[in-house]
Amino acid sequence: MQNWLFDIKRLQQEQGYTIPPFHVQLLKWIGNKQRFAHEIIANFPANYSRYIEPFLGSGAVLGTLSPERAVASDLMRPLVDIWLALKNDPKSLKKWYASRWQRFSSGERQEIYEQIKASYNHEPNPGDLLFLSRACYGGVVRFRQDDGFMSTPCGVHQPISPDSFDRRVDLWHERVKGTEFHCSDFEPIMGHAEEGDVIYCDPPYVHSQTILYGAQSFDLERLLKTIAKCKDRGVFVLLSIDGTKKSGNYLCNLPIPDGLFAREIMVNCGRSMLKRFQMAGEELSSELVSDRLLLTW
Repeated sequence: MQNWLFDIKRLQQEQGYTIPPFHVQLLKWIGNKQRFAHEIIANFPANYSRYIEPFLGSGAVLGTLSPERAVASDLMRPLVDIWLALKNDPKSLKKWYASRWQRFSSGERQEIYEQIKASYNHEPNPGDLLFLSRACYGGVVRFRQDDGFMSTPCGVHQPISPDSFDRRVDLWHERVKGTEFHCSDFEPIMGHAEEGDVIYCDPPYVHSQTILYGAQSFDLERLLKTIAKCKDRGVFVLLSIDGTKKSGNYLCNLPIPDGLFAREIMVNCGRSMLKRFQMAGEELSSELVSDRLLLTW
């Protein structure tokens, strides 16, 4: 595989394909691609049939692209229920957030946050997860390995107001009208991709996200085998995965098969938000990270 560092603006000019940045987050989510989703999309083929995203998370690339035809999925049932409500019942989504925000803002913040987190851990549900994602520290939706409970503490920031959230819901609702949402493992979703479809994969990262949801059981080698099958069928696949850490001084070693990907692009992600959480505000000048963006064509 050739290791090329592409200039995103030059690529956009050459391909004549530009998507403007879309910086309005619906969910506050660690590792989301909202700031540079448009740079990832700039590398999509000029023509494709459907957009498929099998590791949806916060949906940054989906929201930025706003595709006419798309399939998006995730293994986390409460998360998928948030997306289904966004598409089919946005009023309920607004009510979920507003009711918890009002409790949180009218009482002892830490205590109310812990009550909402306990409610979610007792019975995982989309309303609690929605608020927790916006109120937890740094958007780090973290789960303990021993019991699967969310364990992230309350953030120091003030979650956005219900009015602000409502405006985001209205904006995002329009952007996902053409998307089918599914609660599913990645393999069956990618297995239905046909020639000419484009798939963007943003799975848990091997070197940095082992504490985040879904990461404990994630199998990169299984994903790579599934990507190979998609490539053989004429599907365009992009994969975001570990690149460099320690401001470029450490290149993450991954079991990438020779010949699977035709190009590699490094996307500058800035300072590691996960390290910010783990290091409790220590100096992060040496914690700049870059992601690999791997393309099969």
